[in-house]
Amino acid sequence: HGYCLKICFPLPFPPQAAPTYDAILQVEYLDMVVNETLRLFPVGGRIERVCKKSIEINGVTISKGTVAMIPAYALHQDPEYWPEPEEFRPERFSKENRESIDPYIFLPFGAGPRNCIGMRFALLSLKVAMIVLLQRFYFRICKDTLIPLVLDTKGFLQPKKPIILKMVPRTHVNPEE
Repeated sequence: HGYCLKICFPLPFPPQAAPTYDAILQVEYLDMVVNETLRLFPVGGRIERVCKKSIEINGVTISKGTVAMIPAYALHQDPEYWPEPEEFRPERFSKENRESIDPYIFLPFGAGPRNCIGMRFALLSLKVAMIVLLQRFYFRICKDTLIPLVLDTKGFLQPKKPIILKMVPRTHVNPEE
């Protein structure tokens, strides 16, 4: 149903080893998965800025003091920039494809001089957490997993109901059980 929850890429760490900063940077597929997830489910659905001076853009005047809203969620779903935007395709963010992505269309942390100051820390923390969990568990859908995922659009983009998954220890012989 659109989203496949098989995160079974090889990790460059022994099962219980603490991941190092350099090793985390080497897990390219994890970076692709994180970016595609942030494209589909940006933490902030929109970005707001106050215009510091009056300006004309394409014949439209934006007056000083006007609040301009940039719809990050809508930009992340625009088929002009993301073919089949509703599909989960981490390969969009591969090394080969990354250069063709407009930095003002993919805005999970904003852009320019006012982007999120905590972006690098947030991404590193997320990747460490994912690696530690993936070292220890396989994640599977179960009878309580709601498919399709229904989002609550009030405030931050989040699921209306909790996401319930089955966690199978990686020491288990058959990860499908």
